[in-house]
Amino acid sequence: MAAGHFLFAMAWPGTMYLGTFLVGLGYGAHWAIVPAAVSELFGIKHFGAMYNFLTVANPIGSLIFSGVIASNLYDYEAGKQAHHQSSWSGQSVENMSLLADGPLKCEGPVCFFVSSLIMSAFCIVGAGLSLIVVHRTKQVYANLYRAVRT
Repeated sequence: MAAGHFLFAMAWPGTMYLGTFLVGLGYGAHWAIVPAAVSELFGIKHFGAMYNFLTVANPIGSLIFSGVIASNLYDYEAGKQAHHQSSWSGQSVENMSLLADGPLKCEGPVCFFVSSLIMSAFCIVGAGLSLIVVHRTKQVYANLYRAVRT
């Protein structure tokens, strides 16, 4: 997923397809292993509560990243573009926004560059935390599944 978001940020020709494939593959793989990971790490006594807690994490993350981070960065870049365009025409940004057909618009790959890099960085952090969990549980699984000697 980190590589896919990085490709979104770079906006090279054709990378939208590969980036979408990588992000979708990572997202699908994550949801395929979540039930097994939850039951292995926390047991099955409170499986429903733990699984639902992890299921709620997805929309909360969407709200934070899409509704707060990406939208604010988009508005910031659109404001910069409007200010740059208004300096060419001699109008102020306030007058330009009143004369525009609607809200400010951002054009080009710069609109989502920073938000894609933030998503890529958080995916790397998540992968690192997952590796820590794997390292910490490796000894437990080795003891659990080792061959019994008679």
